[in-house]
Amino acid sequence: MLTAAQVLAENNFGDTRTGGLAGPMGLFLILLLGTATVLLIRNMNARLRRLPDRFPGQGLPADAGRADAVVADPTDGTGSQDSSPDAPNGREQR
Repeated sequence: MLTAAQVLAENNFGDTRTGGLAGPMGLFLILLLGTATVLLIRNMNARLRRLPDRFPGQGLPADAGRADAVVADPTDGTGSQDSSPDAPNGREQR
């Protein structure tokens, strides 16, 4: 006759030791990723605090919001840039 303890102690699931490391390894990886995330956030906050409020030369002009504001000529009035067919491309410049 089987006692209640023997019935409860019987293993009906086969070999439970196969892959028994999956739970602890998953927990370790989650804790590792969480720690890395916290450290990265702290590092970036420290870097952002060290930045100046404004960078020199980046002030907004008075008419920056106007749609009819004059756009500066990037060629400084010298005409168009040279786009001759014999100009070197990206691979030939190196």
